[in-house]
Amino acid sequence: MLGFLRRRKLRNLRKNTEETLVMHVGDTPESVYRFIERLIDDYRPEIIIHTGDLVDNVKLERKPELKPAYEAGLRKLARILKGSKAKFYIVPGNEDDVELVKRFFGKSVVEPGSVIEINGKTLALGHTWEDVVDKNADFKLYGHNFRVIPKGLNAVLGVNFIFLPSGRVVMIDYPVGTDTARGYKLRRGL
Repeated sequence: MLGFLRRRKLRNLRKNTEETLVMHVGDTPESVYRFIERLIDDYRPEIIIHTGDLVDNVKLERKPELKPAYEAGLRKLARILKGSKAKFYIVPGNEDDVELVKRFFGKSVVEPGSVIEINGKTLALGHTWEDVVDKNADFKLYGHNFRVIPKGLNAVLGVNFIFLPSGRVVMIDYPVGTDTARGYKLRRGL
């Protein structure tokens, strides 16, 4: 029920404002690509920020021999993001091949810890919370684990939609099974 209410709120905000919409994703296994594509089609963000681990079901850091599978997944995600007509920023994560990411996304690739300005608001972009925690910014965008920091928006916890310049945020949950596809162990007893 909460997911429905969040989507309705996002839809209403999108319909009733001229603000710039930023979509923030991260740590995306291939199983969520169609979900991301539907969100893009439904809400038409002007800017998309991916905070790393673009093909999070392929763990290159531990299994570099999976590079062909990683590249195939990266190609799918690039098609979706480039087809959106949005401007995008890509922060490579620990499971990414930086050279391949640059080949697919070119000048859209930014260093962890970069700070950008959109409509008078600053956004610090990183893969981990450590990349952004000390940055002076209105929003600190990251992923990688479940850590939450002040002013932080963690893309592991959900897809963040940020309306700028007001700073209103709506988080949409990833589909059930996303954490399993990422290779995360389920937290029990919580």
